[in-house]
Amino acid sequence: MASATGQKQPNPELVFDTLNAYQRTEALKAAIELDIFTAIGEGTNTAPALAKRSNAAERGMRILCDYLTIIGFLTKQARQYSLTPDTAMFLDRRSPACVASAAGFLSSIEGVARFRELAAVVRKGGSLMPGDGTVEPDNPIWVEFARSMAPLMIPSSEAIAAIVKADAGEKWKVLDIAAGHGLFGIAIARHNPNAEIYALDWPRVLDVASENAAKAGVAARHHKIPGSAFEVDFGTGYDVVLLTNILHHFDPVMNEILLRKVRAALAPSGRAVTLEFIPNEDRVTPPNAAAFSLTMLASTPEGDAYPFSEYQKMFHAAGFSANELVPLPSGFQSLIISRK
Repeated sequence: MASATGQKQPNPELVFDTLNAYQRTEALKAAIELDIFTAIGEGTNTAPALAKRSNAAERGMRILCDYLTIIGFLTKQARQYSLTPDTAMFLDRRSPACVASAAGFLSSIEGVARFRELAAVVRKGGSLMPGDGTVEPDNPIWVEFARSMAPLMIPSSEAIAAIVKADAGEKWKVLDIAAGHGLFGIAIARHNPNAEIYALDWPRVLDVASENAAKAGVAARHHKIPGSAFEVDFGTGYDVVLLTNILHHFDPVMNEILLRKVRAALAPSGRAVTLEFIPNEDRVTPPNAAAFSLTMLASTPEGDAYPFSEYQKMFHAAGFSANELVPLPSGFQSLIISRK
């Protein structure tokens, strides 16, 4: 609302919307659980029909679908609902790009609980979770992460395979640190039939990565290194070392320790490929990358979303000669390509 002078007047709408933001999360989770997006994609597009298909109350279905329309997940015309292009691609289970499973990890009870006492987290300067939070050894959340988040990582894994030119087919030895679902190493193996992948993570997490490698037809070239990245022997002679979404969990000192191990494991012409949420130097833009620091505050003792300048210092301290920042076209993360 503008005043007579044309100046924007204070408005509590942002406060109201933010305090009610949990409703958006729960509405989307409910829609995924009720499989509303797939049903609409298949042509079941009115509240009565959707309610019958989902064994739900018609009133409940109408109100939920109207709310999903209000917040941008559906459109509505003459009492019929339709998918938006984004929901058709990412939330209809028939789509190969469907990421609905990510709700299991991103909105889990355990994940939300980390933010319930955020003022106390801020006072402490780190997670209130027992032990070391999400970086506690063999934390079971990473099994859920590996199973739930894999579809969300497909575009990034394909982009990385393209950027490192896996299709050239060179004989590569690849170390995939904190492999999780394994998709980053698996994508390289699919594009390069001469690549051998060594996936490092906790044993139960590696079981998920192995399942995905088998589905992708690269199981014979996908090997396990179970344990902590800070403790196990990597071996040597790696042409590529993948550091995907691990460094943000630790402070610069711990990262430098890990990066020294990575550098020692690389072949003379090898590269470290780091996937991270990397905000600009102001640490508030772009929004998604910068906001990730709050996730690290609530879930780790010392983690953060570091600007590129801070990563450069870490890699330089670990002995790397050069670092290149490469934004990814498929999301809000970036790559750092580092030379030994």
